Amino acid sequence: MKTIVIATDSFKGSASSQEVAENLQRGLTAANPSLKIKKVPLADGGEGTVTAIVNATKGHLISTRVSGPTGSQIDAKWGQIDDQTAVIEMAAAAGYTQGQTTDVAVRSTYGVGELIEAALDHGVSKILLGLGGSSTNDGGVGMAQALGGHFYDRNGYEISRGIGGLKDLDKVDLTQIDHRMSTVQMIGLSDVENPLTGQLGATRIFGPQKGIQDEQIADFDARLQRLARLTAATVGKDLSQVPGAGAAGGLEFGVLAFLKGKLTSGIDEIMKLVDLKAMLCDADWVITGEGRIDSQTLSGKLPMGVAKLADSAKVPVIAVAGSLAADIQPLYDQGFDLIVSTTTRPLTVQEAIHQAPQLIEQTGFRIGKLIQLIN
Repeated sequence: MKTIVIATDSFKGSASSQEVAENLQRGLTAANPSLKIKKVPLADGGEGTVTAIVNATKGHLISTRVSGPTGSQIDAKWGQIDDQTAVIEMAAAAGYTQGQTTDVAVRSTYGVGELIEAALDHGVSKILLGLGGSSTNDGGVGMAQALGGHFYDRNGYEISRGIGGLKDLDKVDLTQIDHRMSTVQMIGLSDVENPLTGQLGATRIFGPQKGIQDEQIADFDARLQRLARLTAATVGKDLSQVPGAGAAGGLEFGVLAFLKGKLTSGIDEIMKLVDLKAMLCDADWVITGEGRIDSQTLSGKLPMGVAKLADSAKVPVIAVAGSLAADIQPLYDQGFDLIVSTTTRPLTVQEAIHQAPQLIEQTGFRIGKLIQLIN
């Protein structure tokens, strides 16, 4: 009997990591009923992070009413792993799906701060904050405002939320940040290495996909530079160029500067929490994947993290994706043994999304037959 570990990311817009694993399992067992399947749905700090960690650790979900990116009230879920540890996705309160129809200038991370406050109210001493899927670009100011931070204009009034308000910023005051933050271990989860500002910063690299127009980029980047300067004057050092400070529209900058937190690899932390290394001990194959695999997969994407761990355990790796770029050959030198697409015929994007469950299951069937043939 061969053991297969399925450890994939979600296929954004079409299937969660749990759904990907279940569909692959159906196909694999239909092709080869003797296979032993272990499903380990994963995430890298983006959408699905809370569910993946809570399910793997047998924690529980908590729903909290918070401000969405535009200020309207929404219900956002976060997880408690044990008495001391909470896991939060920033996307639950300030994600792209909640903010995509509004002007990015008014979108705020205020609701993220409210989720952190809810976790503090539950008495945790460690908070893991997933930093993917953001619709915001406010440098974490909204988060800090929700936790007691103040950001004043030249007349001493609180600035409005969102990067739109940063045009008036004149003073940063962190003296009233919730005192409980001083005793809590705050950890941002991300594999983004971009700084807050500059040519590789949050605004220039990730802004366009959030709706920031070309003519706004220089202005919005300058606002974040001003935030960084005024914050440095308050905390005593400039944290804007720390690798990863630009994650989630600069939210990680806020974690570092306003909450005195730190940043760690989302992939590595989640693989450790779900104890993927132990699951690989008796595995014959690992199947990983995400919606699209291309040369960027080498730069800290989840399948790359799984491939590295599997390679260290001498377990062969099959990667599955909804679409494959033409530049994936270098991945075969980095721990991937086979890379396959779920699409085998011409499809529109909408058709591929709609048919994702069947396509993933069919891919699992083909992989199952291949494994049967090899063995």
